[in-house]
Amino acid sequence: MVRFLWICLGGAAGTGARYLLSGWLLRAAGPAFPWGTLAVNVLGSFLLGLIMQVALATDLLSPTLRLALTTGLMGGFTTYSTFNYETLQYFQQNDWLLGFANVAATVVVCLAAGGLGLVTGRLLAGG
Repeated sequence: MVRFLWICLGGAAGTGARYLLSGWLLRAAGPAFPWGTLAVNVLGSFLLGLIMQVALATDLLSPTLRLALTTGLMGGFTTYSTFNYETLQYFQQNDWLLGFANVAATVVVCLAAGGLGLVTGRLLAGG
């Protein structure tokens, strides 16, 4: 239960950080391109890779802290970082087929699911 609470706390902090960074970039760069989303995904991918490497290669992070930082903080900040890390794991293991399948399936299936959600929303709520 303690781990769960640390993950929730990290998730709240990550969500808040995403909101602040995205909002700041929207104001700074304008709405023509989703710079905030891109920045969150790039920074989150970097930070998750860094945290996982440090956690797995050293004893600097306890298992609970690793979960709070990865599943919690980074999960609240961006789930793209998890997708990125998992795909890179396939590539590092020379499992190119699964790596590219993960990329293709995620992009295609998520776009299709988003489109289906929009259509369903229009059917239910109009518009």
